[in-house]
Amino acid sequence: MRVLVTGGAGFIGSHLVDKLMELGHSVRVLDDLSAGSLDNVRRWLEHERFEFIRGDMRNLEVVEKAVKDVEAVFHLAANPEVRIGSQSPELLYETNVLITYNLLNAMRDSNVKYLVFTSSSTVYGDADVIPTPEDYGPLEPISVYGGAKLAAEALISGYAHTFGFRALIFRLANIIGERSNHGVIYDFINKLRKNPEELEILGDGTQRKSYLHVSDTVDGILKIFEHFKKSNKTVDFYNLGNDDWITVREIAEIVSEEMGLKPVFKFTGGVDGGRGWKGDVKFMRLSIKKAKRSGWRPRLNSYEAVRKTVRELL
Repeated sequence: MRVLVTGGAGFIGSHLVDKLMELGHSVRVLDDLSAGSLDNVRRWLEHERFEFIRGDMRNLEVVEKAVKDVEAVFHLAANPEVRIGSQSPELLYETNVLITYNLLNAMRDSNVKYLVFTSSSTVYGDADVIPTPEDYGPLEPISVYGGAKLAAEALISGYAHTFGFRALIFRLANIIGERSNHGVIYDFINKLRKNPEELEILGDGTQRKSYLHVSDTVDGILKIFEHFKKSNKTVDFYNLGNDDWITVREIAEIVSEEMGLKPVFKFTGGVDGGRGWKGDVKFMRLSIKKAKRSGWRPRLNSYEAVRKTVRELL
């Protein structure tokens, strides 16, 4: 296929690009490099099946150029930082909702058949059912980030049903691995490099979540996409995560151990009952039964993914 990957120079996007190129597809990347890095895709820059466009998706003309002559769009461009919502909701709107709206309008006048979108577990908010299945509701995000992801999902569904393309939406757990440049593991490593004696931990340390390595994530996206193409669904939703979960304190212990350190843990206490910040979902584990029925399953559990990621980042 000829595909477009928005955000293809970013963390997850660049791993997806690697896999798509290895599988023989023609890949165009659209990225403004605000969160991504050209180094993540440098190995492909001179390849005849690869094209890189540096551009801002808030500009509709840029997006219209990028979707020309592609069969499928993998839409991973977004601001990945959940915490920014309380400080800058307008930025989260522009870099999650507005860019998706522009993409959908560009797709109306193109021959794109498929849209694959990476949404987030944050759309579920503080779910009463854990592990949380795709049909859980009502969806009540507790962060602006989660709200922006849910708004993008709704727009995609509406446009797909109205304008005749098909859409596959992934709700991702915490994705970790090589090239990640934000999140708890990245933060812990940087804090310990600055002060090996003490580690500040946001919240009370009991926050418990599911983590998935980026290699398992990319395999899941592509395997389920092939499964989806054979179905008759216009829009479908899949959780991608792990069967287990891990606490923030346990992650701190693994990072410290891998760095050969024994720091004093200093918990901030957090907000709203021990959350790391306002809008932080304290307990998150997604049901992945539906994803497993497609033939996919993660090779690494949360603990293994965390340890592998620490080693990769170090």
